Amino acid sequence: MNTEKDFSPLTPNIVRALNDKLYEKRKVAALEIEKLVREFVAQNNSTQIRHVIQILASEFALSQHPHSRKGGLIGLAACSIALGKDSGLYLKELIEPVLTCFNDSDSRLRYYACEALYNIVKVARGAVLPHFNVLFDGLSKLAADPDPNVKSGSELLDRLLKDIVTESNKFDLVAFVPLLRERIYSNNQYARQFIISWILVLESVPDINLLEYLPEILDGLFQILGDSSKEIRRMCEVVLGEFLKEIKKTPSSVKFAEMANILVIHCHLSDESKLTNDLIQLTAMTWMREFIQLAGRVVLPYSPGILTAVLPCLSYDDRKKSTKEAASACNHSLMKLVTPEDDEDEEESQSTTSPQSKDVSSKKEGDLNDSLNASQDSGGLINISFFTPPSDRTPVTLDLDGIVQVLDRHLHDSSTGMMTRIAVLKWLYHLYIKTPRKMFRHTDSLFPMLLKTLSDESDEVILKDLEVLAEIASSPAGQTESSGSCEGADKIELHVPDESKVGQQQLGVGSKGLDSSPSTPSMNSYFYKFMINLLKRFSLERKLLESRGAFIIRQLCLLLHAENIFHSMADILLKEEDLKFASTMVQTLNTILLTSAELFQLRNQLKDLRTPESCTLFCCLYRSWCHNPVATVSLCFLTQNYRHAYDLIQKFGDLEVTVDFLIEVDKLVQLIESPIFTYLRLQLLDVENNPYLIKALYGLLMLLPQSQAFQLLSHRLRCVPNPELMRTVEVPNPASAKNATKPQVDYQELLQHFDRVQSKHLEVRHQRASHAEHPDRKLVL
Repeated sequence: MNTEKDFSPLTPNIVRALNDKLYEKRKVAALEIEKLVREFVAQNNSTQIRHVIQILASEFALSQHPHSRKGGLIGLAACSIALGKDSGLYLKELIEPVLTCFNDSDSRLRYYACEALYNIVKVARGAVLPHFNVLFDGLSKLAADPDPNVKSGSELLDRLLKDIVTESNKFDLVAFVPLLRERIYSNNQYARQFIISWILVLESVPDINLLEYLPEILDGLFQILGDSSKEIRRMCEVVLGEFLKEIKKTPSSVKFAEMANILVIHCHLSDESKLTNDLIQLTAMTWMREFIQLAGRVVLPYSPGILTAVLPCLSYDDRKKSTKEAASACNHSLMKLVTPEDDEDEEESQSTTSPQSKDVSSKKEGDLNDSLNASQDSGGLINISFFTPPSDRTPVTLDLDGIVQVLDRHLHDSSTGMMTRIAVLKWLYHLYIKTPRKMFRHTDSLFPMLLKTLSDESDEVILKDLEVLAEIASSPAGQTESSGSCEGADKIELHVPDESKVGQQQLGVGSKGLDSSPSTPSMNSYFYKFMINLLKRFSLERKLLESRGAFIIRQLCLLLHAENIFHSMADILLKEEDLKFASTMVQTLNTILLTSAELFQLRNQLKDLRTPESCTLFCCLYRSWCHNPVATVSLCFLTQNYRHAYDLIQKFGDLEVTVDFLIEVDKLVQLIESPIFTYLRLQLLDVENNPYLIKALYGLLMLLPQSQAFQLLSHRLRCVPNPELMRTVEVPNPASAKNATKPQVDYQELLQHFDRVQSKHLEVRHQRASHAEHPDRKLVL
């Protein structure tokens, strides 16, 4: 430095001492400067004061020579001490050169800069608050300084500044938040610790409402929560815990909508290998649970994103039990927010939305996207849906399309866990109950996947799936759909010949044919579509029919009307071209009809054929049951048509008797000994009025080889009493009177139909045999 240059009012001795490499000499110069400035203060000579500060800043603190910079820093600190309370008038000139030295490559010089600023701030106290942002910015850099002495000095300055902020009521939070939002995304651990400590301080000051600006920093806090340092994670947990307590205390002042997307992002676990991500996910899920409970329907527009994050967590194991429980609570609370009001159209309310409210909405979206940039850059958010926060003037509406899209995606995903699939199906069922009219717009797209889900390996999943399908098939909202919706599955339904109407009239099925499905008013157009596609699925997946067919049909009989189920399936099977499948399906349906407790009322309805409706049902079942001769006989036994059963057994001599056929006869004998046919066995006592029952049973006996079933039936028939011993006084036969009032059934026509069906089966079997493809073996369930 040129010592000949004029530095007045600084004396040459002061200038020389400030440039000295020894600290002690620079300190002496600083004391001289302090005296000089005090004199100027006493004279109220602000011009000279500014001149001294300007010289110290430009000629020393910002000098190229390191010792000169050190002298300038201690000189500026001396000026501040001399100015005392008046230092606030010159803070800008005092602070800026010192902060510039924070970036110096010399660690000793950075330490002296920190020391100088400490003295300046200590004297000025609250007067430094207008310059808080530049001080905070400089301190945040020193917090990550590699030199321990510099870091220690910055901590002292940091504590002093925190004390000043805590004592003051003039802190400009609005101006500070943008800087905080920028610095919070630092990856340096010390910088993060510095940021967290400041948030804790600001949160503890009663006059500072940091909660209002939480949407600006929440994403950054969750980023810090994933830090590798345990201490930083603990501090961040404390901060988030304090914010959550405050939110619970004053929910009315919380901007839930602006933070919902942030929580959605962090509820979604992007990297399961990182243990810190588990903490982020659990914390975000806990916050989401509280948000849903506190904000209510405000979070409905974000439902698709919430479900995207929540649903996978429901399949977590006990290692993530807390996250799973929080996700389950979120899911349950969110589901409760959906009400029948959401089934109403929002067109009118949307048309009244002013352009101004749209501008507000777009502005909020832009601000929110800015705050989420760091999170989105981290990846793993491809499947997350983002939504614009609704403005205050816009009514909260349910994003049903988005929800259905998320649910459908989880159903299609083969990796989806069992509990998640169950939750998805519960959601679909809930939506069909609460918002049926809107949900039926999505039914055609959901229907194929719901049918496919019947092949799920979990019984509980199948049960929930059947509940959804049953609700679709029986919902009154489905009646409003056009008939075209039922025809939408022509590509996958069972093939029905074009002449079905003619065949139906020839067979006398009655009014419940294919075009007018056998539905009661409780069913809709989707019921018959469901039955057609269910049988199609059984036809394509024989293993499903063998392992779950009976289970599925029995559950449907509980959820829907059993008569409708059997009537419609029989009607469809009547036109089935795959005769082997038709026979197998009839055998399955017959076993369910005869053995399931769920079919008790239907069995009683068929037992006596007292009404025209029961006769129509019997005829409908009979025509399809003809695909399986033994099942047809068992149906006649159930309906007490013993003479017709005997006529059918007589025709068995003309049929091709296979091993499978004899196995079915064996099973029928076992059924006759079961509680279902108790009434039939008791009728053996009335030999005179039930001769054809005995003949039919003897016919079965003659069909059987001398097996265990033969011995069983033979022993039963030996127990039939001698009619002479059973003869009593003639009394009016109530059974005859009862039969006189029964509707008439054309049994001759039914026999002719049986012959026609069995002729088709024989023809098909002979065709198979001629091609020598495989032996004729029936599927035994």
